[in-house]
Amino acid sequence: MPAAPFDYHAPATLADALALLGRLGDDAKVLAGGQSLVPLLTLRLVRPAAVVDIHGLDELRGVRRDGATLEIGALVRHRALEQGEGALASCPLLPEAAALIGNVRVRTMGTIGGSLAHADPAAELPAVVRVLDGVLIARGPEGERAIPASEFFTGLLSTSLRPGELLAAVRLPLPAGRAGYAVEEFTRRAGDFAVVAALAAVELDGAGRTARVRVAIAGAGPVPVRLAAIERALTGIEPAEPAVRAVVRDLRLEVEPDDDVHASADYRRHLTRVLTVRAVVRAAARAPEGAGAWPS
Repeated sequence: MPAAPFDYHAPATLADALALLGRLGDDAKVLAGGQSLVPLLTLRLVRPAAVVDIHGLDELRGVRRDGATLEIGALVRHRALEQGEGALASCPLLPEAAALIGNVRVRTMGTIGGSLAHADPAAELPAVVRVLDGVLIARGPEGERAIPASEFFTGLLSTSLRPGELLAAVRLPLPAGRAGYAVEEFTRRAGDFAVVAALAAVELDGAGRTARVRVAIAGAGPVPVRLAAIERALTGIEPAEPAVRAVVRDLRLEVEPDDDVHASADYRRHLTRVLTVRAVVRAAARAPEGAGAWPS
């Protein structure tokens, strides 16, 4: 089925794109890598009056490290995240998460900004920015806004981006000291969206006990969520599997899964606990010895 008719725009600069989006507002959809929008257009699930193709905006392809922060332009592709070269090597969670996205064609075309703005609750990259306490940079008619990841995802396929705004970049705090990261997910087939995914970031103290634990869950509700009660309860323990499992087993989960054709809500809650234990234990095991930061 062909897409419904729309006006096509390919601005040459970021300023031109922002001017277009400011004028078109809710009548426009932004096209980046096309891995989410093109299927929606083809199935006529969305029928915008205009499509603004930002593929040519090299201003949004940059990656730079500024001290303890990594800034990634919205048009950086999943494949670049997976390969983790240059400054991207300073964030070891990105290659692991990006390698789980779709297939090599999807990773070659898809962009980090497209994934985050699409806000599929089962996607890996929204959960990455949640577990790392990332900040999303929006540009629009009123200038630049820095939106914490905890406020960016507002519901199923919805974000706090305003009409006329464009997601320009994401900023991620970099690991320091004894920090380890892991992704654990359950899928029906390789490359599918996760039924549930658990992402963990674990910092250890000098004695090998947990100084800070962060866990984000994808696929168990309308947005990626942090397991705050489990994070608190896991802090200060030796992160061996029996100890982690004992903590996670009975605590309240901040997830709101629904029944669907892939899994029941109860099964998703079960997966959340199982995958959280695996992710936390593996992340802790990856924390380097000593107090040195990850290599640049």
